[in-house]
Amino acid sequence: MAQSTHDPSVPKRRLRSVLLRPALGSLVGCFVGSLMLASSAAAQMPNVNLIPELKSKSAEEIEQERIAEKAYRDSLRKIPDSKASSDPWGDVRGAEPARASAKPKNKTGNAAN
Repeated sequence: MAQSTHDPSVPKRRLRSVLLRPALGSLVGCFVGSLMLASSAAAQMPNVNLIPELKSKSAEEIEQERIAEKAYRDSLRKIPDSKASSDPWGDVRGAEPARASAKPKNKTGNAAN
C-alpha cells in the first residue's frame, strides 16, 4: 500500500466549519435584526430635553405674579365659612341618637337565670 499524504485532521476541520457556519450565520442574522429593531424604536422616541434652560423673570413679570397672588388671596378671604352641616340625611335622623335601654331583654322571657 502506498502511503497517502492525506492529513486525518482535515475532515475534522471541515466538519467543524460545516457545523459552525450556519450557527455563525444565524448569530449574525440575529444581531443585524436586533440592530434594525433598535434603530426603528429609537426613531420613534420623542426628543425630550430633560434639563430645560432656566428663564429668569423680568421685574414686570415678578410684579404681575405678585399682583395675581394678592388677588387670589383676597378672593379666598371673600368666601364665607361653611357653618351649616352638609349632611343630606340630617332632617331624616333625629337630633339625639337612640339610647340603649338600661335592662337588656332576655330572649326566653325569664328574668331569673
